[in-house]
Amino acid sequence: QVQLVESGGGLVQAGGSLRLSCAASGRFPSSYAMGWFRQAPGKEREFVAAISWGGGSTYYADSVKGRFTISRDNAKNTVYLQMNSLKPEDTAVYYCAATLSMSRLTASNYDYWGQGTQVTVSS
Repeated sequence: QVQLVESGGGLVQAGGSLRLSCAASGRFPSSYAMGWFRQAPGKEREFVAAISWGGGSTYYADSVKGRFTISRDNAKNTVYLQMNSLKPEDTAVYYCAATLSMSRLTASNYDYWGQGTQVTVSS
């Protein structure tokens, strides 16, 4: 069983920064690719960023490219999402997830999910 726990969410003003963390525990091999998704009220869950198991490949939604950075520390079983230049439209619950699939932009391909952490960006 794999458990994913997100942290680091909160309230920030537009233009500010937050760093989300996702700690994995249980039987969690580092071979999993990791992703971040978000869901705003009344909207579908959307892809934000993903990183390969070794960290050599990263993927970003166009809406966050250049502002967000995904990284991972396999020694700590932790993945991070550094969010800079935040905008009110970034407000959502952010989820981390793990997948063995090579198709990392689609939520349905992910096997394990965290409970989510709220990010609120005020204007």
